[in-house]
Amino acid sequence: MPSNRTSRIALSLAASLYPALAYAHVGAGETSGFARGFAHPISGLDHVLAMILVGVLAFQLGGRALWLVPLTFVGMMAIGGALGATGVNLPFVELGIAMSVMGLGAAVAFEIKAPAAIAAGLVGLFAIFHGHAHGAEMPENAAGLAYAAGFMIATGLLHVEGIGLGFGIGQRVGPSVVRFIGGIAALAGLGILTGAL
Repeated sequence: MPSNRTSRIALSLAASLYPALAYAHVGAGETSGFARGFAHPISGLDHVLAMILVGVLAFQLGGRALWLVPLTFVGMMAIGGALGATGVNLPFVELGIAMSVMGLGAAVAFEIKAPAAIAAGLVGLFAIFHGHAHGAEMPENAAGLAYAAGFMIATGLLHVEGIGLGFGIGQRVGPSVVRFIGGIAALAGLGILTGAL
């Protein structure tokens, strides 16, 4: 039954966003070790939306973008994380993160068919900001490699979830629903940018 399928997909999406009710950059609590690194990307709406959108975008582009776009994000995020952990200043990190949600949401909403290399370059740029936020919030006494492994694995899983949502919604309900979700995410990015979310 199509309405039953739609309900399950909507429920899955809502469940995936539940941990994101708290904003990731409040600076409270211990942020060390694998578990803390793993929890960081899924503890903020900004990160969750951007990382799921990377997966959805990869699904929309298809072909080699299906693996190139998410892997580029994770690799560049690791570089950004190293910059943040070593104290290298990167201006406008929060702006870059909010812009990533807006930009990725718009790319999904308009179903932009960019070449895989260009899409990878775009997500790589955004990933540096996300990684810097993760690395900068790692305390000095943290097990750096374990923390980094945690946030990289969580990010990869969110990308896989985005690809799965793309397949699940795009092929069963229709690509217009995927584009609608991208539009809502872009608006959420605007809310994050303005402080409304």
